[in-house]
Amino acid sequence: MKKLNSLSFIMLLSMVTFAQSHITKIAHVNIFSSTIAEDITANNYTTMAKVNTETGSLIFSIPVQGFEFDKALMQKHFNQKNFMDSKQFPKIKFVGNIVDMSKIDFSKNGTYTITVSGSLTIRGVTEKIIEKGTISINNGEISATSVFTVKGIYNYGVGRPTSKKKTNNVAEDIVVTVTAEFK
Repeated sequence: MKKLNSLSFIMLLSMVTFAQSHITKIAHVNIFSSTIAEDITANNYTTMAKVNTETGSLIFSIPVQGFEFDKALMQKHFNQKNFMDSKQFPKIKFVGNIVDMSKIDFSKNGTYTITVSGSLTIRGVTEKIIEKGTISINNGEISATSVFTVKGIYNYGVGRPTSKKKTNNVAEDIVVTVTAEFK
């Protein structure tokens, strides 16, 4: 009987924990950079995201090869060793928390401006970031949006010029737009 009660408790606890975690594959990441040579934009619809409505933890996992460019040559260069090196570093990852969880009532419809703090890892280099975003609740479904700038992309080893001369075809700052729908 004790084993049955313990098993029931563990199952109930795991269901409560699972209900607090919302996972989606319906996430979109857009990157944009502007250089003297040209504007570059790419979209990634293969992003996975997870939010825990109890703790405020957020995780985004973005497959590098999932970025699609208008020009096939840009996509090829993006994945090569001197840019994203997608074979060695197949994912971009963000692990963080919603700082101001007390603002959000996940049981009510509404839109909330939030601050997110965490670690962004690109090409094996991790930097701390703090950014603003929006969470909307509509009939129990959660959507999240954020637009921010990754400053100093060279710090992550992306597109670093091989000579001391700077190149004009990689912007140092990249504008990132993230949207996710947790159903």
